[in-house]
Amino acid sequence: MLEQYKIITDPFSGSVALSAIFASLSLIALFILLGVVRMKAWLAGLISLAIALVVAVIVYSMPLGQALLSASEGAAFGFFPILWIVINAIWVYNLTVTSGHFDVLRRSFERVSPDLRIQAIIIAFCFGALLEALAGFGTPVAITVVMLMALGFRPVHAASVALIANTAPVAFGALAAPITTLATVTHGASDHPGLTLDNLGAMVGRQTPVLAIIVPLVLVAVVDGKRGVRQTWPAAVLAGVTFAIAQFVAANYISVPLTDIVASLVSAAAVVLLLRVWRPSESPDLRASQDAVGDGSAAAAGTVDGDTTVSATTTRPGTSTSTVERVEARPLDSRADAVRAYAPYAIIIALFSIANLGAVKTALAKEPWTVKFQWPGLDVLTAAGKPQSSMTFVLNWLPAAGTLMIIAGILTAVVLGVRPGAALRAYAKTWVDLRHAIVTVMAVLALAYVLNQSGQTNTLGAFFAGTGGAFVFLSSILGWIGVAVTGSDTSANALFGALQVQTATRAGLDPVLLAAANSSGGVLGKMISPQNLAIAAAAVGMAGREGEIFRKVVGWSLVLLLFMCVLVTLQSTPILDWMVVK
Repeated sequence: MLEQYKIITDPFSGSVALSAIFASLSLIALFILLGVVRMKAWLAGLISLAIALVVAVIVYSMPLGQALLSASEGAAFGFFPILWIVINAIWVYNLTVTSGHFDVLRRSFERVSPDLRIQAIIIAFCFGALLEALAGFGTPVAITVVMLMALGFRPVHAASVALIANTAPVAFGALAAPITTLATVTHGASDHPGLTLDNLGAMVGRQTPVLAIIVPLVLVAVVDGKRGVRQTWPAAVLAGVTFAIAQFVAANYISVPLTDIVASLVSAAAVVLLLRVWRPSESPDLRASQDAVGDGSAAAAGTVDGDTTVSATTTRPGTSTSTVERVEARPLDSRADAVRAYAPYAIIIALFSIANLGAVKTALAKEPWTVKFQWPGLDVLTAAGKPQSSMTFVLNWLPAAGTLMIIAGILTAVVLGVRPGAALRAYAKTWVDLRHAIVTVMAVLALAYVLNQSGQTNTLGAFFAGTGGAFVFLSSILGWIGVAVTGSDTSANALFGALQVQTATRAGLDPVLLAAANSSGGVLGKMISPQNLAIAAAAVGMAGREGEIFRKVVGWSLVLLLFMCVLVTLQSTPILDWMVVK
């Protein structure tokens, strides 16, 4: 029988500041190793985990067995359901590449409008949001950069547009994996009953839609400055507003995991319909020269969460001087091919819609489809002496988003005509490509569980509570820092979710609001994270010149972050407190 452990908030009695120094060592190490030393993410995660374990055992007197069990539970949660979603979602994408239907999809986007500014909205914002919804973890940047380069975007514009677009949908990425993680790590950190997946998703759905309204306008400004905004604002505003409304409605009234899928498709459909009755007054040729683009092909090769390559290769269109001529010169795909290219996404939406029907969802939440159990051997009490709720592990093996993605992948292979052998090879390749991402995510989640169950997060919460009401402004910045360093909103929520809740409770603030602010503020750190910058730079042939892309996007990141800080602060006051989930 392993020794029971009761969480300690202040191991150095009477000195919260000193305790906070030790509690923050593993996080500081993670930031330095990733941001300064630029160590590979999986290795930095393992080293930081080791530091957290040492602090838990030596400073917090947590029994070694309990510390290791906490880490093992966190690592298991990192794999299921988080990585289980990512792996199988990327497999579905790889099936479209294997069958050749990804190129069909790209060409269909190209034919909607020859205007590069409109294509930036459709591909980077709308389609990128769909990719974020299905896979996340760097995949949208890796794929959309390829498509933008193939259409003739200048390298720095392609990289900047893909990075900036990958903001508003991030909180609901990978079928809401960040919010699933947030709900898990905050459960038990406070007695507040609202810290559930649905409530947190709804609250984030009342923050990030405001960003969505702005982002498409920023994209066309990056591509073509004031002229681009002046000539294409109807499409940009329509894309942002429809995405925002759909994201709010889906997050609050339909399904949190389906939020970005619904929002991206509604936004794309709105823009396509608009283009049937409206076109920009002018469509300047903004394409890069052949030398600027490369040798006739563009390859996206980047890291997912730091290390894993996600790649796709596509042929650059011809070099005719007219954008319209270039599009018309391309061979037309048959209607059947176009339908099959969109089929995987229709299959996913159908499966998740069925799984989220009231009666079906209720049935799947029961045994044998969902099993709940206390992590074997783990025995941790809260500071108040109650059993730690995070010791309960939920194995919803059938209704899990990752399992539904496997079913979607099998159906996709059938629809696209991918033979079983090729589908299995694509699946094996996906695991190999993601091997470092798997270690990274499991290490970061193990770190989060050790911090939470040893009391280190409680210590940091007590320290930050000293800032009082000012913390409501800082909460979004904390999430932004977490994503900027780790490259993942999921990881940032795992690291700081419980801290936000505990600080809110101590400072008399709303835990749901600040937990959501961690995720919403975090999305704005995505565009400047070293991992995403490396993906974009490699894709556009600017490897080693990430600094140029960073300078292009950092201003937008900071401006939008300030906007989010102000929004969250106002939501904590009578001015906008009606927006907060009750």
